[in-house]
Amino acid sequence: MAANMYRVGDYVYFENSSSNPLLIRRIEELNKTANGNVEAKVVCFYRRRDISATLIALADKHARELEEEMENPEMADLPEKQKHQLRHRELFLSRQLESLPATHIRGKCCVTLLNETETLKSYLDREDAFFYSLVYDPQQKTLLADKGEIRVGTKYQAEITDLLKEGEDDGREQAKLEEKVWDPSSPLIEKQIDQFLVVARSVGTFARALDCSSSVRQPSLHMSAAAASRDITLFHAMDTLHKNGYDMTRAIAALVPQGGPVLCRDEMEEWSASEANLFEEALEKYGKDFTDIQQDFLPWKSLTSIIEYYYMWKTTDRYVQQKRLKAAEAESKLKQVYIPNYNKPNPNQLSVNSVKPGLVNGAGVLPGATGQPAGLGRACESCYTTSSYQWYSWGPSNMQCRLCASCWTYWKKYGGLKMPTRLDGERPGPNRSNMSPHGLPVRHSGSPKFAVKTRQAFYLQTTQLTRVARRICQDLLRSRYLARHPYIPVNTAAIKAECAVRLPDMSKKLIALKQAVRKPLESVVRYLEAHPCPPKPEPPRGASISTGSLTPIKSSPILNNGSPTILGKRTYEQHNGLDGSKPKVLGPQWDIMSKRVSEQGRPPSAMQDNEVHELD
Repeated sequence: MAANMYRVGDYVYFENSSSNPLLIRRIEELNKTANGNVEAKVVCFYRRRDISATLIALADKHARELEEEMENPEMADLPEKQKHQLRHRELFLSRQLESLPATHIRGKCCVTLLNETETLKSYLDREDAFFYSLVYDPQQKTLLADKGEIRVGTKYQAEITDLLKEGEDDGREQAKLEEKVWDPSSPLIEKQIDQFLVVARSVGTFARALDCSSSVRQPSLHMSAAAASRDITLFHAMDTLHKNGYDMTRAIAALVPQGGPVLCRDEMEEWSASEANLFEEALEKYGKDFTDIQQDFLPWKSLTSIIEYYYMWKTTDRYVQQKRLKAAEAESKLKQVYIPNYNKPNPNQLSVNSVKPGLVNGAGVLPGATGQPAGLGRACESCYTTSSYQWYSWGPSNMQCRLCASCWTYWKKYGGLKMPTRLDGERPGPNRSNMSPHGLPVRHSGSPKFAVKTRQAFYLQTTQLTRVARRICQDLLRSRYLARHPYIPVNTAAIKAECAVRLPDMSKKLIALKQAVRKPLESVVRYLEAHPCPPKPEPPRGASISTGSLTPIKSSPILNNGSPTILGKRTYEQHNGLDGSKPKVLGPQWDIMSKRVSEQGRPPSAMQDNEVHELD
């Protein structure tokens, strides 16, 4: 019952997608909508996977600086796996608020501000434990250190000196260490001091009556007297009495110099009504983050002035009224809500019937074979296990990756895989190697997507057993069919097992494999240097055939299997093989044309040497 009860201030998991990791939020308010549903107003926390690579590099730099300040030797000795998992425990606080349905809550977690008193390894020992040290701005895309950190250590705390012994001299000049502003052993009694303070208040009230700006802000005598009774007037009166040696006559004369009475005003009087409204609006948004209040709302005010005004503002009636209104509003809001456990099945759950056969080579079944489960051999992408009571699909659908139940829970909570993706160089997944099917090295960085690197040369060598299995198990392999359908999986393990069974009986009938003898590369290069390619003969420009009186057997020209429309775009010589292409055999119509030319008085031999050679 208590585990399902969620209150304001709790850190909880929210689910907005069945396949993405859970969101981590802090409940600020619980409101009931008009239709009876409960909405939670939450503060957003972001993971490393939610920010850009530039900001991740900035966060890594901040983490290294933090390790140096903490001087914790355990961080250097942590194995790579724990360092990888520790990155999943780091969050980034934001000032962003959003409203989510309370029914999307999926459990509680713990988020704390990282400080020097805790070790990072302690978060790995606790379930659902996270830490943060930086603040992320989703709009500005910036990452800043949180100003609310606990400053513990010699850098922030003073070193206390040893206690002086009795009779031991301090040796320091007290006048340089401090300034005396009041002497309690003065000759004045308490009654005389109170009388002097009354005179100072009266002078302050008169000074406000003479000041035009004060007359506008405090139009009545009662308001002017109340402003003159504030601490700034009393501090000025006591300081004046101390500077005049506690002489009442000289001190009263100092309150009213020759130019007129001294007017002392604090921050409550200096600020205008519009500035006061801006401050209250900023306080509602940022709380007591005075630096952000100054930057975004009151940049013309100093930080000292804002802090001083805040503590004076807390003594006013306006602060008391706002506090009462907030208390009444909080009474009307929900303080807690009960959310039952979410037991609906996840859409990413895999069943035996839903797994496609032949997910990878060696994982499918032979055509017509029975008794093999469809996903046999497919390992978990994170821990490489092949047995789990429940499997979940993970990553893009075309990758067909899956996670076991334990790794799926880890993925949903912490937004990453248990095992690091890089230990020593590239770490391939359990169901693929570092090389893609086309010989391209790929990168696996916690995501199932491939990132292609530079193309490299590769050599695929077939083993002797595989070559033998191709010939013995031709009825199972069907190499010609598979060559035309390259995306059909091949169960190589089953074929090799069948080959091992048939090999003893087929050894007598098997034809010996021909050993391929390849010449070395040096001999090939020497041969090419000794037998260069002969230059192509250029056809004579003047030699041509007069075809005006010659009529081929067929009226349509030969287009070399081309389209009739191409004839208008290419020259006659290009259509008939005179552009330096491979030699063509003369057609029968050219034989008849050569005979007709020879009959007109030219020697046949000349015809063959000139025109016919040119047509080739």
